[in-house]
Amino acid sequence: MLRPRWVLALILALGVATGFALLGQWQIDRAVEQSTTVERPTEDVLAFGDLVKPDEPTEQLATAQRVEVHGTFVPGDTVLVEGRLNDGVAGYWVVAHLEVTDAAPGGLPVAVGWAPDRDAAQSAADAVDAAADGSEVAVVGRFLPSEAPVEPDDEGDPYAMTTVAVAQLINVWAGYDDRPVYFGYITTTDAAAGLEPIASPPPETEVELNWLNVFYAVEWVVFAGFAVYLWYRLVRDAVEREQQEAEEAAAALAGVPAGSSPPSGEPPRG
Repeated sequence: MLRPRWVLALILALGVATGFALLGQWQIDRAVEQSTTVERPTEDVLAFGDLVKPDEPTEQLATAQRVEVHGTFVPGDTVLVEGRLNDGVAGYWVVAHLEVTDAAPGGLPVAVGWAPDRDAAQSAADAVDAAADGSEVAVVGRFLPSEAPVEPDDEGDPYAMTTVAVAQLINVWAGYDDRPVYFGYITTTDAAAGLEPIASPPPETEVELNWLNVFYAVEWVVFAGFAVYLWYRLVRDAVEREQQEAEEAAAALAGVPAGSSPPSGEPPRG
């Protein structure tokens, strides 16, 4: 179907498709240029009270931020959280109860270290309770939001903990009814005696794309494909129409009336 008008139409369709493709490329470039890299000074030690309030959800700004907080450890409230990985090795966290004194009062779980076996973790937990004499201490570490509680297995210890869940901890802390609590916990930078430091790397840098520009880029690509498809449909319809006209003309010739010239090769009738 190499006719001048369809060749010109193809050139026009390809030109329009190229324009749409360039517009799509421009939208992608805009999306990359306008992408924002979410960077927070998570490794700077900030005042805990400036970032978090008791009885309120943890905001994104405070998540994974290294902080310093002052308070007193409560004896008898230290628990073990099992199944915690430290550089790929499963073990136990020792989580103590700190009552904050340099910010809004409230209970705050503090993971003071990791041990590979239960006996070592329990021995360290007993030492933490024994050292909790009511004196104020400074805690430096990474603040993380509270985890969800996990129901123990039917055959397991009903009091076993596998997550640092504030909702679960306040039920085992002695006499902790209707008192403020922080919905998060701290993993300390320096481990308590007999424990290893908890591996708590900084969060990865996040990059946010401008998804509206990405959506527009996809639209331009669709438009480019539609321009070529439209040319194809027009040419196909024209070809089918000409084929139909040719078939109708052939059928008309096959039914010529008597007296007309017979088809080639057929003798005249006497």
